[in-house]
Amino acid sequence: MLTAGLNARLADADARLASDYPGSSGGRQPVHTVYVPADRIRTGLAQEWGGAALACLDEHAPDAATLADVTGMEEDAVAGVLPRLRDKLGREPVEDLRVDLEDGYGDRGDEQEDHDVVAAAKALCADLGAGQAPPVFGIRMKGMEAAGRERGTRSLALFLRTLLEERGALPDGLALTLPKITSVEHVEAMAWLADELEQLLGLPAGRLRFELQIETPQSILLPDGTVAVARMIRAGQGRVSALHYGTYDYSAACGITAAYQSMAHPVADHAKAVMQVAAAGTGVWLSDGSTNVLPVGGAEEVHRAWLLHASLVRRSLERGFYQGWDLHPHQLPTRYLATYVFYREAFAPAAERLRSYLGAVSGGVLDEPATAQALASALVSGIRCGALDEAEVAEAAGADTGTLAALASRRVGQEDR
Repeated sequence: MLTAGLNARLADADARLASDYPGSSGGRQPVHTVYVPADRIRTGLAQEWGGAALACLDEHAPDAATLADVTGMEEDAVAGVLPRLRDKLGREPVEDLRVDLEDGYGDRGDEQEDHDVVAAAKALCADLGAGQAPPVFGIRMKGMEAAGRERGTRSLALFLRTLLEERGALPDGLALTLPKITSVEHVEAMAWLADELEQLLGLPAGRLRFELQIETPQSILLPDGTVAVARMIRAGQGRVSALHYGTYDYSAACGITAAYQSMAHPVADHAKAVMQVAAAGTGVWLSDGSTNVLPVGGAEEVHRAWLLHASLVRRSLERGFYQGWDLHPHQLPTRYLATYVFYREAFAPAAERLRSYLGAVSGGVLDEPATAQALASALVSGIRCGALDEAEVAEAAGADTGTLAALASRRVGQEDR
């Protein structure tokens, strides 16, 4: 009788928990998003970036000792991942490509933007057909601000229609990014637009999901002091896939002068901490922003930029942001270097603790289910990006990738032992 009464009292709370905090989808999160203006998208672009990255590596850090020295990493760690890094740059240099129609593109008039949207969509479809497209790609449209919403809507519809005409269906890795969000109503409007486009284009309900670019103070805190981003996730009606931090717009809006705008500035850390708490348990991915200090010029300039970029990537990973932005092909070596070293360092201790948790051995650490989930997630992410091999993880952890992926995507609080 008592249990029945409790169940009745808590039925609504139970339903809200299941709806609002479904946990990880189990999908593959990219380690980065590459932003390229729409007019520069062409067939084979990802492979071009990989080639440019390898050439830069060969010129400015031809061996592990040099690369370790210029990035401040241990030489043994760098030497251990360098073959993987070079293979990645040759095989899959870009994990997520965003066709930029916003800040990186600007206002070029309707005729030009229409042309560039169609050309970009066709180039990406050609890469899909050739088996050389990034696993994830899509567009960053102009947002819901009054000045840009008509153009943004037009470009989004044109991009989707072109993909459907070229391929017959939308690619599984499609990603849409909504920028310049200054109200919860912007997200509600985007969810409405997605529903309308699904009906117009004959798509299944819920097919169109989108990322929120968190780059305004209004997307962190509302005038009444409540957390905007948490309400925005819910306003997306299950369509919000990720939160992307916008380093420079957000910092500037908070009054930080250009010389001190950075992914590591305290205003950035505050915004990202709010994003992290708002997204926890929702299945919404987090992405850090970018640095505009690019590895171009002479050796000294490239090395200085690599040192900064590698340290920022590592900093993001340590703080639970497993994705970031890259703006130039010469950033790819340090993106994968820092990422691979991070996952290689996490590998042995995570595998040992999971082996103990899963009952293969009697370990000295008694982990909670939520911790085991995080350990499994680290191993699965390492496998998916190429830092770890399935066979070595299975041997060390006593579980195959499928078992670990299921554990990683289990909703926190669900009993599993």
